[in-house]
Amino acid sequence: MSKSTNYLDQLENEAIYILRETAAQFEKPALLFSGGKDSIVLVHLALKAFSPGKLPFPLVHIDTGHNFLETIKFRDYLVNQIGERLIIGNVNDSIKKYNLKESPGRFPSRNALQTYCLLDIIHEHEFDACIGGARRDEEKARAKERIFSVRDDFGQWDPKLQRPELWNILNGKVQKGNNVRVFPISNWTELDVWNYIQKNNIELPSLYFSHDRECIVHQDKLVATSDFIVPLPNDKVIIEKVRYRTLGDMTCTAAVPSKASSIQEVINDILKNRISERGETRLDDKISEAAMEDRKRQGYF
Repeated sequence: MSKSTNYLDQLENEAIYILRETAAQFEKPALLFSGGKDSIVLVHLALKAFSPGKLPFPLVHIDTGHNFLETIKFRDYLVNQIGERLIIGNVNDSIKKYNLKESPGRFPSRNALQTYCLLDIIHEHEFDACIGGARRDEEKARAKERIFSVRDDFGQWDPKLQRPELWNILNGKVQKGNNVRVFPISNWTELDVWNYIQKNNIELPSLYFSHDRECIVHQDKLVATSDFIVPLPNDKVIIEKVRYRTLGDMTCTAAVPSKASSIQEVINDILKNRISERGETRLDDKISEAAMEDRKRQGYF
């Protein structure tokens, strides 16, 4: 067995251990599913962890209303394939319920608005743990998270109140009303995820591979045109071969120029790149250096 394969096995074993600990320690966990590569890998790991039985938790998707159509189609396809329960929370409903205002500007993000919808879903279904696909290499705020990351009664996160996790001991004890976010692939990198996808022949949405797309050139980034992003008279609009490194909303996620049409070609792209996926493609993380941490403090995933 090669060293690289052995390393992936170690990561897989750790993630499966975390998933099983989550099922054992919590009464009503849920798996947060975005339709992106990390959450797809999480589903694959969960199926391995609990096979041949059913998953001991449902999948939860917070639909912002600005998702790529390809993402939604793949979500429905995957759920149908595995035959598991899917709960959908709609951000449009939260906007109406709480009279929320969307972010100003041409490329508005609904990330902050997702928080209201997520917390409502947690309260409605009484989830005490939410499993997510965040990784520490994505962003500075996520590097501060523990694997079992506690949220208070209002869903808020305090980076100064993190529990030690020594010798793989995970403490799932929480006070009534509190909630835990669980990150089984926290120790994985983007490259690890892609190597694992290749090793296990995991299906992904077509957006991750090269395709022709009409894009607006905005501050050296390529933002796809859509019902939400319409070109202005002064915009530079081009048809470019692109792929996506991360699948956020159409309004705040940029594509990257690429001819990578296979998993190995995507891996080769990553090996040449020195910019994180969020750093290269997410417009909403540019608001401030602490944009992600501010959202997490308010209850964001």
